[in-house]
Amino acid sequence: MSAARLTPSAWTILIAGCLILMLAFGFRASFGLFVQPISAANDWGRDVIGLALAIQNLAWGIIAVLAGGLADRFGNTRVIVVGAVLYAVGLWLTAGVDSVWSLQMGAGLLVGAGIAGTGFGIVLPLMAKAVSEDDRQWVLGVGTAAGSMGQFLIVPLAQQFIDLFGWSGALNAMGLMALAIVILAMPLARMAKPAATGVLSSAMEDSLATTIGLARGHLSYWLLTVGFFVCGFHLAFITVHFPGYLTDNGFDPDVAAWAIALIGLCNVIGAMASGYISGRVSMKRVLMFIYLSRAVVTVGLLLLPLSLTTVLLFSCLTGFLWLATVPPTTGLVATMFGTRYMATLYGVVFLGHQVGSFTGVWLGGWIYEHTGNYDLVWWTGVVLSIVAVLLHWPIRESRVRELQAATS
Repeated sequence: MSAARLTPSAWTILIAGCLILMLAFGFRASFGLFVQPISAANDWGRDVIGLALAIQNLAWGIIAVLAGGLADRFGNTRVIVVGAVLYAVGLWLTAGVDSVWSLQMGAGLLVGAGIAGTGFGIVLPLMAKAVSEDDRQWVLGVGTAAGSMGQFLIVPLAQQFIDLFGWSGALNAMGLMALAIVILAMPLARMAKPAATGVLSSAMEDSLATTIGLARGHLSYWLLTVGFFVCGFHLAFITVHFPGYLTDNGFDPDVAAWAIALIGLCNVIGAMASGYISGRVSMKRVLMFIYLSRAVVTVGLLLLPLSLTTVLLFSCLTGFLWLATVPPTTGLVATMFGTRYMATLYGVVFLGHQVGSFTGVWLGGWIYEHTGNYDLVWWTGVVLSIVAVLLHWPIRESRVRELQAATS
């Protein structure tokens, strides 16, 4: 077992990283529970809050690229601390929302920036650096599973907060909890080693520029980025709109909350299995299997009679496939370019994911308001799954050779 080879220092880093991811992704996964109460309190359609959460996902993706560059330059811990503070402020601003502008600023921009600073692109590289290359995929799977465990634990807790304190009080409580990330970031400082005085040396700058140049011209890297768009489309649409889809069909809000939580629980298994398998077989084939399986599971939801059994079955199967894309995707980035600038390079790939998230959340709200249901979005997700399978087929799983120093 890979865990047996880890040092106490590595274990400390892994535990702290996992707890940060649990909180960051647990809060984010809870936003679907707030769509209906916030909309009802302000007499908004679902397209209004859908746009705000779409902005959240797009801001997350764009700022993740900047956050990755800042982490590589100044250290990941500083980025995590700033991200945690922005996360808390965004949740508090959302708790008192009374205008579309404040909704888009709080739930949209600030929360998106907070997730960017505390999410996979910043935390997973530190965890990967704490272990040997042989243990890398296993650790990436564990970190991904931690995010899903947060979804399982915090989404039902958020629903209980809503029941006890109302939606505004629940968001205020979550904002306080977000500040705990600042404390958890401290043990990660030992792996965050920015250049002296916070400025890269000329040689390191050249290395970063060379690596970015290699990525820019590497077809497999861009196929991976475009394919990750599909993953973002699926995850964000389901996270935000699946609770509403269920309540529209007569299910209690608690069922909707537990459906999202069950997705997170099952993905603990799925993510760890994906990390283990991705270290032993072709990573692109793991991704192709995941996307094809998502298409099959979604078709089953749409064609079978909707009942508590089918909802639970869909949640379990979707959970196994939920963030299972992250270990092979991050693993492919590390395989192609190494881990030195992984935060920056994964940030670009993740931007593709978040453009897909923006599309899934916004399109879900827009189509619902114009058609009264989500059917067209579900079927669009099925088609995109097939497209993702085709995009990953030609990806080459090999290290991009470092360019030699420029010759005169």
